[in-house]
Amino acid sequence: MLKEAAINLEKMTAEINLMENAVYVVIDGQLTKVTSKQFGEDTIIWKEGRVFDVIRSQRVRMSGQDVI
Repeated sequence: MLKEAAINLEKMTAEINLMENAVYVVIDGQLTKVTSKQFGEDTIIWKEGRVFDVIRSQRVRMSGQDVI
């Protein structure tokens, strides 16, 4: 369970910081925070109306590096 959010299990509510860039997914009352990254893309896969997977990809800007 997420530690940064103030969670009230009796009311099934959570208080989150709106100054932080993030995405939150709720599955069966469990809150999962998807944190931001410097560059890239997150794709949410749905199955039967529920979040099934999150696919995370990362973009690397080419600037003459020998290896990536």
